[in-house]
Amino acid sequence: MPEIDRYVLFGHPVSHSWSPFIHGLFARELGQPLDYQLVDVAPERFRSVALEFFAGGGCGANVTVPHKLAAAELTNGLTPRAQRAGAVNTLAIRGGSVLLGDNTDGTGLVADMKGNLGIKLKGRKLLVLGAGGAARGVLAPLLGEGPDVVMIANRTVSRATELAKAFEDLGNLASGSFEDAGESDWDVVINATSTGLSGQVPPVPESIVRPDSICYDMSYSRNDTPFQRWATARGVQRAYQGWGMLVEQAAEAYLLWRGVRPDTGPVRGALATLSA
Repeated sequence: MPEIDRYVLFGHPVSHSWSPFIHGLFARELGQPLDYQLVDVAPERFRSVALEFFAGGGCGANVTVPHKLAAAELTNGLTPRAQRAGAVNTLAIRGGSVLLGDNTDGTGLVADMKGNLGIKLKGRKLLVLGAGGAARGVLAPLLGEGPDVVMIANRTVSRATELAKAFEDLGNLASGSFEDAGESDWDVVINATSTGLSGQVPPVPESIVRPDSICYDMSYSRNDTPFQRWATARGVQRAYQGWGMLVEQAAEAYLLWRGVRPDTGPVRGALATLSA
């Protein structure tokens, strides 16, 4: 009997992740049995643990906070979108020796916002909170939708400025502090920080939103995330979290690993029921 293909999610923490459930449903949908496990690994051990997994026959891995930048340095090949992002959330073996890095976050985010939620991005004013690996992974696809402007706001302004400069050839970008973002209100506000994992929200002024603004938290939870609660408490009518992005980026990873993109509808429906 052939050995079942093995996949993992590397992160710290990862116990909250629904990735095994999602990929399990994809595998069942397509009749492709696989083994998918969570691996909680501290940053100082990420490189050795990841290399050991692939040396032992692992077929692919997802990568989440805080390893996305380190994963880009681990590979010996990057897809164009991962190279552009400088951050990796998916690893795959090619030809037995090439460890390929990809970034499916931005594609997954845009697919959820446009395809599932009907959010218009073209010509809109977008605010992205955070300047880490999560933000890097979504900027190029967001700019590809033709927004009027994208501002990157971060606690450390120099990181936001550096990130804006790296993507300035793709569209109209601005950068500043969280407080600076309050000088305008925004059509779409995307939380790309990990503050929700500790029950917090970025320290942003209330003036960044109005009732018809759309807020999207790239994090997810069985209940409303802290950022969702912050938005709705300030009158925002449409505040979403990243369940759909999680599923759509996972489908893109599955495509990279196994050559077929699953139908995300049934999985999104199952998650909506479980998290209701």
